[in-house]
Amino acid sequence: MNSKKYILMGIGNMLRADDGIGSIIAQNFKDRDWLSMDCGVVPENFTSIVKKNRPNLLVLIDAVEMGLKSGEFRIIPPDRISALHLTTHSMPLSFLISYLEEYTRKFIFIGIQPKIIDYSYFISPEVLKTSEKIIKILKDKNFKLIKTIQD
Repeated sequence: MNSKKYILMGIGNMLRADDGIGSIIAQNFKDRDWLSMDCGVVPENFTSIVKKNRPNLLVLIDAVEMGLKSGEFRIIPPDRISALHLTTHSMPLSFLISYLEEYTRKFIFIGIQPKIIDYSYFISPEVLKTSEKIIKILKDKNFKLIKTIQD
């Protein structure tokens, strides 16, 4: 495998409606500059790939309860991640991110406001539409289009 300078880690549970959006974005995002990984609910299982590649940019995407309208998305600074209610995973994302930051020059966490996190295979239309916007931002590497979450 060629070393990739841009890595996307999509996180989510496809059995819990909008919680699967990170995985859906990772599955649908194709770009020759990027390595896109659907990490499901075990992103810690993919840390060796990040460590091996040592990317210039690592992007994590997950559904996050932020009190916004469904489908809205924000960049969440690392120091704010532990304060927000993140979807259920086997390891707190704040621990994972602290570890991964050692192996990348730049790190961006994008949270997407879910509408439904219940047992369902269906993603709400608002959240699904957001995935298209985020894929375009990733391809263009134009992260200035994304607002940062406020206190």
